[in-house]
Amino acid sequence: MVRGKLTFISGGVRSGKSSYAEKLLVHEAQKNAARLVYIASGVATDSEMQARIEHHKSDRSTHNWTTLEQPVELEKVLPSIQPGDYVLWDCLTTWLANELYTGWESGKPCIGQSGCMQRKETQLYTTIDALLSQAAHLVIVSNEVLDELPSEYAETEIYSKWIGRIHQALVSKADTAIEMDYGIPIIWKNDRQEVTQ
Repeated sequence: MVRGKLTFISGGVRSGKSSYAEKLLVHEAQKNAARLVYIASGVATDSEMQARIEHHKSDRSTHNWTTLEQPVELEKVLPSIQPGDYVLWDCLTTWLANELYTGWESGKPCIGQSGCMQRKETQLYTTIDALLSQAAHLVIVSNEVLDELPSEYAETEIYSKWIGRIHQALVSKADTAIEMDYGIPIIWKNDRQEVTQ
């Protein structure tokens, strides 16, 4: 099977990136009579996050999305992906925060263990490649957090370092890279086909 298309979409919080990504994949999946898969990395840790998750579910309710809840260890979705699927992963930034703090309940979060995030990063890229070997189109949504001023908190700076590094690697792999700004898609890279708006 030909490698699937990879689209990377970033933007500020509530910039319209998730809605744009959903519409993009719905349009393509309908055109090809294919299955829509939503990989959700969010965890309802408070009432605001629960409300956001419910809002996203409501947005997807008019189309037949297969939802896979996977806050960590993205590779665990691979057995559920079928050839020709149209897959949306929302979102990378939530996944990264979840992964950085895996093990915190035992007092050994990944963020404090030498080599832990490097292993998770390597596994992430292997998983993305495996997804692209099955999916017709994979869209990855991520938040743009690097426009903020440097933080006084060391852990925030570690997070920023990792998100910047992973963003660069995924944009390098991507066929299309889009930044959402006030609901407007700004296309920075488009190596394959036109982007439907």
